[in-house]
Amino acid sequence: MSVVDTRHNVQGWIAGARAALARDRAGDAASGEAFFEVADILSVPQAAWADLAARSVEANAFYHPAWARAVARHVKGQVGMRALLAWDGARKRRLLGLMLVAPAWNGLRLPLPVFVGWYAYAPLTTPLLDRDRPDAAAAALMKGAREAGAQALLLPALAQDGPVAAALLRAAEPFAVTPRIFNAHVRARLDARQGGDDALASLGPKKLKELRRQRNRLGDTGEVEFRIAAPGAEAQAALDQFLALEAAGWKGAAGTALAAKQGDVAFMKEALPAMVRDGAAQIVTLTSGDKVVAAGVVLRHARRAYFFKIAYDEGFAKTSPGVQLTLDITRALCADEAIDSVDSTAVANHPMIDHIWRDRQPIADLMLPTQGGAFGFKVLATVIDARRGLRDAARALYHRLRKLKG
Repeated sequence: MSVVDTRHNVQGWIAGARAALARDRAGDAASGEAFFEVADILSVPQAAWADLAARSVEANAFYHPAWARAVARHVKGQVGMRALLAWDGARKRRLLGLMLVAPAWNGLRLPLPVFVGWYAYAPLTTPLLDRDRPDAAAAALMKGAREAGAQALLLPALAQDGPVAAALLRAAEPFAVTPRIFNAHVRARLDARQGGDDALASLGPKKLKELRRQRNRLGDTGEVEFRIAAPGAEAQAALDQFLALEAAGWKGAAGTALAAKQGDVAFMKEALPAMVRDGAAQIVTLTSGDKVVAAGVVLRHARRAYFFKIAYDEGFAKTSPGVQLTLDITRALCADEAIDSVDSTAVANHPMIDHIWRDRQPIADLMLPTQGGAFGFKVLATVIDARRGLRDAARALYHRLRKLKG
């Protein structure tokens, strides 16, 4: 065979392979169906995961692969966490959807055929869905849950007002079973499209004057400086300062500080430096002279930021260092053209952040059927609702007893 013939054969093979690939892709697109699977979170291809996060229809920084994988690897009690995945077809060229879940026994201590959205160190369970095919992704995730034996999905702390919740509700419509909503509430959110001073104006002149007086008092022990830690050694040091501040305060006394558990510290030290390097997180500090008086952690995804945690030196409580740091974070994020809004991730009616950030993020626990059968779904929802009611009553009693003891 001549060189020319060989070249023609190779070119023909390449052309044929390209045509076959185009036909496969066209077939996947024409069918509109996605391929699903349930996988161990640590086995999800990181490149595909990161690519989906970059083009998801709605943000969720807590579904960043570095964050979720570090939790799965280190945090106690996260055994059983799985990833529901939706691919563009059986060849798995493109990841269309990702939802992190665990069996109801892990999340609720109930032996029910329900998948519960993962919310350990993730105060938001909004799944990642491809912005071009959110409905196909949502339907495939629902099908994946059903094939894995789940008769329902429970997503705690889901953003109610976003396109992901809408896509999931559309995916459940064929089952003719009404979804259930528990614990609907709102939490503080910052509209970062406005100027920092405009965002803080709602505090009122009297309160702002008092905060300026407190900041001047904070400066009595040295120059007051707000800093966003740079990637590398500076971010590592800022994280250590945050962990130390939190451990030294009331959370440390209550045993709820991150530093109280070795696995939690390992998770933070693995996830945060990597995310800071990728521009997906910021560790911020407020210093008075050479002393760190407050520190916080902010996560970022797409055009939204998340105020995850804050800690402050309680010895400076009279100068409100935590509030002072929040004011600096507010100004910094309002000046950041890449951020449109900031989720406080706080509880409803938070005594501090609710008075500073006046916008609100609707949140709820959404329970969705994965198949038809209204009676079975109603039974599952009733059991879960009763369990949550007992838990809330126990918490209320605990806090009442603590208050009386104090």
